[in-house]
Amino acid sequence: MQMLKKILFSIVSALMGGIFIFSAYTKLYPIEPFEYTFVDLGLSNWQLAPFIARLLIALEFLIGVLLILNILLKKFTYKLGIITLVVFCIYLILQLLISGNKGNCGCFGTTIYMSPLKALLKNIAMLAIFVGLYIYHEGFSFGKFSKYIVVVLIVISIALPFILNPVQLNYAESYLNKPENNFNLPLDTLYDKAYLNTPSKTLSKGKHIILFLSLTCSHCRIAAKKIRTINKLNPDIPFYMVLNGKEEKLTEFFNDTHTENIGHCMLKGQSFIYLAGLSLPIIYLVNNSVVEHQVDYIHLDQKELENWLAKP
Repeated sequence: MQMLKKILFSIVSALMGGIFIFSAYTKLYPIEPFEYTFVDLGLSNWQLAPFIARLLIALEFLIGVLLILNILLKKFTYKLGIITLVVFCIYLILQLLISGNKGNCGCFGTTIYMSPLKALLKNIAMLAIFVGLYIYHEGFSFGKFSKYIVVVLIVISIALPFILNPVQLNYAESYLNKPENNFNLPLDTLYDKAYLNTPSKTLSKGKHIILFLSLTCSHCRIAAKKIRTINKLNPDIPFYMVLNGKEEKLTEFFNDTHTENIGHCMLKGQSFIYLAGLSLPIIYLVNNSVVEHQVDYIHLDQKELENWLAKP
């Protein structure tokens, strides 16, 4: 009976470990929304965020493997798991208080959509299971080798996210050094065909960053989240979003990206393709209706935008 109980608790521990590993993996691809979170919270700058994100993914992976192996549970693993979940719960409570129960909390990346409230309840349930495991299950002992195994696993866990999804050291390489595009963007099409909100003709004057996004494109949503974070840090950067898709998808898009306060309009079909092309998302740096630069969201850099805007 005692052995059966130990096997049962070992299985529960392994299942908990599987959740942590799955959570780590789903944050890794794509990793950008997870990186943006630390900048948005004011915990990091754009340069450090990729490293912090990977280290937290490493932490989740480490906890998961230790739970599956049932090693040093009471001395180390349970405590580390409980502290991690408590920190996540505090973050989710703050998110609920500040933004409400909207959008995807990011607990399982973009793989599983989960609201902040559902994620909080999930974490509370996991904490309860941790408490039960702490009381009734000590795991297995590898004797004096336990500490060495943990050290090796820590090293592997830290290295793994950087190997599987390396940080690009030229991540924020200045795209302003690239040759200028210098082609005219026919904004009259936008003024004539846009609906929901009619864009102001001031888009044709001065400098603007105009984004063409699909409401159902996953990369477009990642781009929108980065834009929202940059806009929060510097509201003076003139972003404008041109959105394509079914209007009933708009609420879901805004709940996920929280970009409803950024200037936007809807544009349908051929008119949208005429301006944006087929490869989305498209981000244009426009100066007096002329596209001076086209940049992808990965290389979109707040400092470089500010430098471009400051140029006469």
